[in-house]
Amino acid sequence: MIERKASRTAVLVCQGRAVADGRLAVGRFTDPLAADLLHADEREPVERVRAGERPAGFGPRMEFELLSGTAELMAARTVAIDDGVRDSATAQLVLLGAGLDARAWRMPELAATAVFEVDQPASQQDKRARLGDRTPLAKSLTFVPVDFAEDSLAARLAESGHDPGVPTTWIWEGVVPYLTPDQVAATTALVAAASAPGSRFIITYPVPSPRNALGRKALGLLLRGARHPNPLANEPFRSSWTPPVLESLLAAHGFEVTTDIDLLTIARDLDITPGRPRFLSTGRIAIADRP
Repeated sequence: MIERKASRTAVLVCQGRAVADGRLAVGRFTDPLAADLLHADEREPVERVRAGERPAGFGPRMEFELLSGTAELMAARTVAIDDGVRDSATAQLVLLGAGLDARAWRMPELAATAVFEVDQPASQQDKRARLGDRTPLAKSLTFVPVDFAEDSLAARLAESGHDPGVPTTWIWEGVVPYLTPDQVAATTALVAAASAPGSRFIITYPVPSPRNALGRKALGLLLRGARHPNPLANEPFRSSWTPPVLESLLAAHGFEVTTDIDLLTIARDLDITPGRPRFLSTGRIAIADRP
């Protein structure tokens, strides 16, 4: 969240959704815009995975496996978040670290919702260039560029028209692991201060997993050895949480957790059979409401 370059993780996540579209959780998950937001070179590995064509080189093979796993994760995560958004039906929706999220363009349920996308200026500029002149389905869409090293999130949201007196659904997807515990706590406090009764906070987060931490390091070393780009290289893993600790943090700021479930359970409920179930089992989604 403090990077000043466009996020490569955002591209990886978008590629995962593009791989999953029409292939995983059919009838529950769809994101036809994902592929359109990718540049031609970014679509090539997506097309290989969708076609089941395992490349010969070591680096491309690692990318193939990474995209396959990301697709499984994104299908489960996206369905759960979308359901949480539909169930809350608030007048405002804020995406913290929006990346290449396409909800404002693919969810007709947002026709009466003012959407605010918060992200680093460089990432947001990159996204707007990829979008072109596409018209969102949401009632309104406001881009809120925030340099988290210098800007006040609360001030930037207020300047952009967000009303803290009106219930808001907040989506914090795929960001928590890249923040320190203090940064997570500080952002939670800011969200709480701008959340009227009836607001909802949707958060994805990882649980502690030494195996996953070692796997992430190994992946980086293997890709470096193969002289293949590592999309996670510039976004280090900084924190993980247990459900009780996260619930305690949210409760301290007036939110009551109504759902906290692992992504593996969600995937299996969607008839997705993941290739690496442990990878999904360490990711969770929490939904908390403000009475």
